[in-house]
Amino acid sequence: MKTAVILPAAGLGTRMQRLGGAAASEVTGTSRKQFMLLEGAPILVHTVRKFVASPLVTDIVVAVREEEIEQVEQMLQREGRGLLGRLQVVAGGNSRQESVERAFASLDPDTDIVAVHDAVRPFIELETIRRVIEEAALTGAAIVGIVPTDTVKQVSGAQAGGAKIRATISRERLVLAQTPQVFRYDVLRRAFEAALQDNFSGTDESSLVERLDQTEISVVLGSERNIKITRPSDMDLARLFFEQETARR
Repeated sequence: MKTAVILPAAGLGTRMQRLGGAAASEVTGTSRKQFMLLEGAPILVHTVRKFVASPLVTDIVVAVREEEIEQVEQMLQREGRGLLGRLQVVAGGNSRQESVERAFASLDPDTDIVAVHDAVRPFIELETIRRVIEEAALTGAAIVGIVPTDTVKQVSGAQAGGAKIRATISRERLVLAQTPQVFRYDVLRRAFEAALQDNFSGTDESSLVERLDQTEISVVLGSERNIKITRPSDMDLARLFFEQETARR
């Protein structure tokens, strides 16, 4: 089974632009979260290493801004060793959807399974990668998700202030979507084609696939450790998780 992983990493990291204080020494002058240093290596590198370590992954495609391709290729030159296929870097787009679609277009057409994972989720567990890929191979589509622990309220009005509660939503029917989000090659291809035809923009790949007729998406239980590093405070938690991972090894 040929399984490719797409890592969209062309984002500008606007939520990190005000990073300062003790963590500033980790970023080497950049607010681009995928390139921030975590214990000496860019977060993107840590994420790539997780998928290189998975025996189910054959190919990895990283989508970055066009002017960064050469820099990222050099950064990842040694990381692809151990893959049965190849690790390549392609030009992404102005949105996540466009970046993933461009990376998808670079895949060999004989690819069986395509996984999309946030480049800034470096703590995905190998066992979770295995379970979600195997589920997608069986059913056609699967994502990683966790059950919310906080009470969820439906509101009306401004979210930042002045909102009014309209209902309490049962957590039994809710999951918080994470990545990887994994699909059979033909399923994701049809989802991109339909989105292009309808000029639809989704927040993740699952939202594109959900629009297809007769396509159900399974949810594989993930972990609260599978954080997406988006804010300055996330770096403190990331350093803690990295220390714990290192200690376990």
